[in-house]
Amino acid sequence: MRNLLLTASLFLSLATYAQNTPGEVPAPGKAQAKPIWITGATLHLGNGQAIQGIIGFDKGKITYVGSGAEIRLNRNEADIIDATGKHVYPGFIAFNSILGLNEVDAVRATRDYAETGELNPNVRALIAYNTDSRITPTVRNNGTLLSQIAPQGGRISGRSSVVHFDAWNWEDATLKAEDGMHFNWPSMRVYDAWWAPPADEQRKRSAEQMAAMEQFMEDAKAYLAQSKPEKINLKLEAMRDVMNGKCKVYVHTGEAKSMIAAVNFFAKYNLRPVIVGADEAGEIVSFLRDKQIPLILSRTQRLPGRNGDPVDAPFTLPAQLAAAGIPFGLMMDGAWEQRNIPFQAGQAVGYGLGPERAVQALTGDAARILGIDATYGTLETGKSATLFISAGDALDIRGNKLEAAFIDGRRLELSDKQTGLYKKFSEKYGVEAP
Repeated sequence: MRNLLLTASLFLSLATYAQNTPGEVPAPGKAQAKPIWITGATLHLGNGQAIQGIIGFDKGKITYVGSGAEIRLNRNEADIIDATGKHVYPGFIAFNSILGLNEVDAVRATRDYAETGELNPNVRALIAYNTDSRITPTVRNNGTLLSQIAPQGGRISGRSSVVHFDAWNWEDATLKAEDGMHFNWPSMRVYDAWWAPPADEQRKRSAEQMAAMEQFMEDAKAYLAQSKPEKINLKLEAMRDVMNGKCKVYVHTGEAKSMIAAVNFFAKYNLRPVIVGADEAGEIVSFLRDKQIPLILSRTQRLPGRNGDPVDAPFTLPAQLAAAGIPFGLMMDGAWEQRNIPFQAGQAVGYGLGPERAVQALTGDAARILGIDATYGTLETGKSATLFISAGDALDIRGNKLEAAFIDGRRLELSDKQTGLYKKFSEKYGVEAP
């Protein structure tokens, strides 16, 4: 009886949760009706530069970026936003996110980011993406407007896709479907700790995992070499765009030795991977630069991964890579944690990374790594009007206060569950909400 009551309670909670969701997630914005001009702002272009000027966009596309000296604005023909003293940025981009795939960690029914099994190249994260997630608006309201939605788990997790955060469903949200395949590289480090298995067992397990991955790649190569396979194998079919270079390879590892092994492994198949995590990238800067390997760095606000590393190693790594000319983006684990991505870049600024280079890591470089840079990532004429206005420095938690945001020219409603609660209880206690 007790188990029955607990089950009934859980279903009622989930039902209530489902009923409340639509009312707490703003509806997608309406298509841009007339030109919009933002004047007087500092424009962070996303390419490492910033200028003082104005930006205009119409029908979802940027039509002007510059000083504005030659522009005469007509208030009857356009909406004009005075952003004097404020800042305009391209929409920030989140990498390797489970946003929209995970809602409540403690409720299994809301977690949809991993499949059972070790080799799952046929998994598509995109079709599980939930545009009605209550978490998404809280992330969007800190300036992150685009994301790579990625699966997790196993040795091959499956395929990620790139989405924007202003859509009715996953079809509307899609910017680039199946942008990459995600591999979790076996650890090549032998741990000498009380919790670790014997060294020989660790080496054996790593070798077995590597052998299984290599066998799978060889099987895929042989299968795809057939002009017409007798029997369709969905797992191997999923590797077709990977092997022909249309779908990028994302290798998840933080170890320097594993990064080198992964780059050399995929070179045998004429593939150049993107390294995700890359905690020890500072140990192999020359190798990564020479091989032209893009990186997606794990959060800067963390402790170093190895005994003996300087305590500020994660903070200084972005500046070290920028000095070497290595392209990189930044990421956070999890779903709701994505709201803190701007502040990871801000942490790096405090330890030697140039402010505009930090913005570039979240925008221009991120878009280039994902292959969407023709349309997104920078403030340039002809590109998508996916941008936001912040009252202050968006990389600083004190300045990151969005006053307006646009995706493809559509103005977003900057509200979420948290701002709703803040307003509700401000009214209760007679405190003026910002």
